Amino acid sequence: MRALVRRCWGHRPGGGGPGGKRSPQWRALAGLGGSPAGEDGRGVRVREKPPWRVLFLGTDQFACEALRALHAARENKEEELIEKLEVVTLPSPSPKGLPVKQYAVQSQLPVYEWPDVGSGEYDVGVVASFGRLLSEALILKFPYGILNVHPSCLPRWRGPAPIIHTVLHGDTVTGVTIMQIRPKRFDVGPILKQEVVPVPPKCTAKELEEVLSRLGANMLISVLKNLPESLSNGRQQPTEGVTHAPKISAGTSCIKWEEQTSEQIFRLYRAIGTIIPLQTLWMDNTIKLLDLVEVNSSVLTDSKLREQPLIPGSVIYHKQSQILLVCCKDGWIGIRSVMLKKTLTATDFYNGYLHPWYQKDSQAQPRQCRFQTLRLPTKKKQEKKIVAMQQCIK
Repeated sequence: MRALVRRCWGHRPGGGGPGGKRSPQWRALAGLGGSPAGEDGRGVRVREKPPWRVLFLGTDQFACEALRALHAARENKEEELIEKLEVVTLPSPSPKGLPVKQYAVQSQLPVYEWPDVGSGEYDVGVVASFGRLLSEALILKFPYGILNVHPSCLPRWRGPAPIIHTVLHGDTVTGVTIMQIRPKRFDVGPILKQEVVPVPPKCTAKELEEVLSRLGANMLISVLKNLPESLSNGRQQPTEGVTHAPKISAGTSCIKWEEQTSEQIFRLYRAIGTIIPLQTLWMDNTIKLLDLVEVNSSVLTDSKLREQPLIPGSVIYHKQSQILLVCCKDGWIGIRSVMLKKTLTATDFYNGYLHPWYQKDSQAQPRQCRFQTLRLPTKKKQEKKIVAMQQCIK
């Protein structure tokens, strides 16, 4: 989770005690150890132990699991871990709102839409999949700072899309990190708790998200049970092994047949296929590949297939298995359905666009009768195009 600083971090925040004593917020954020007991800069008594007053910031299903765990802890009166729980989420075009808002409303939790963060008093903030910069002023609102439930083994995959990049790059292990947010730099705060788990073979990003969301929720509760101790024992992230997980763009979904192996294409499909369908070109038209499957070894031994020249992007219909076979850098992938104006099965696509009579009638060149890499315009080109269109309207 990112934090935006609007003043020099070297300048001591206001609210220090007599004799220049640093405020509890500063001690928690700077990781100086010890319990931030006493009064904060606003004269509010800071709690040394549970129950905590928590403000949760999140949006999606991953965040929802952490919120669900916090809510269950608040409802558990015997344990007395959470006294107050309020929620901040982002505005959504959907009337129902994002998953976190839906859960908060259903559970009758106070919910605010960013940038409104309420006006109550809290001990600690918790962030999971929020996707917005947090100011230093907001971070200093919490005597114990803000905790981030991050689905990777930091410092690997810092950034907004760690689960997607874990699948995309074929990682065999991953995990969850509970860290404390720092101002000024991104995802570099101290690690309070970290657990490593294997990545299930051939899992999708969505399937992996479900595993990590449950793990993260349990880890969060564990940290909150011993919050002052967890903060004092926090360890700095290693300087080696840093990788970044930027947001996925539409261009990521464009298959490069000459450059990508079948394994890379399947990783891409498992990583983003449920978010952005993979795309390519067919006779100068964009076509979306909806259902990819691995090619059975018996299909690869088919004499008809072995007679074909290995040209990346070549498309063959395999009648027995009713799939489209597409040649890539090192072999073949299978496709069960596509979208070209409308959703088509592999058989539909063959009858409409691959059958010899169609290609003869359309007078298409052989090179056109294969998938080609789709080159999307850059953001700057798209902006110029929009400006040009606006000028034409004027």
